[in-house]
Amino acid sequence: MTSTATLSNNKIAGYSAGQINALGDRISKIGLHSLRFTGAAVLGWIGAMKFTAYEAGAIEGLVASSPLTSWLYSVFSLQGASNLIGTIEISLAIIIALGAKFPKLALVGALGALATFLVTSSYLLTAPVWEASLGGFPALSVVPGQFLLKDIVLLASAIFLTGDALKRVARSA
Repeated sequence: MTSTATLSNNKIAGYSAGQINALGDRISKIGLHSLRFTGAAVLGWIGAMKFTAYEAGAIEGLVASSPLTSWLYSVFSLQGASNLIGTIEISLAIIIALGAKFPKLALVGALGALATFLVTSSYLLTAPVWEASLGGFPALSVVPGQFLLKDIVLLASAIFLTGDALKRVARSA
């Protein structure tokens, strides 16, 4: 009977629905800023690593295996292609961070991240990611398979940030 009375009074565990909704809004806002700034940090960090020979060599197989990116090596050297990718990633990281203040920049950064993570997620379809010693699909290799799996979550983050940026741009118009 208590639970029925509690629900009928629009209270959950002693808190009103309005209080719980306000708490949910605050947590969602923290989550949004967390996605924005951790996404920018990860993208910037990954981009900075592209300027090392170690990382340029590590991504060579992924970049070369994709029809979306393999052309880079016919235009740039191994390190040159990696530097270009790194420059784009660092630039997007800065734009995403600045997007916290400027809605139009937020949209540019989110769309750039969306494109970036669509391309890197596509490597799951073009690179050899299935672990043959475990029978292939659905067993992912550690590298590049499990390494690339994070890009699906980063893609989802970019989708969310794009939606938020679109709403912010519309409100500022």
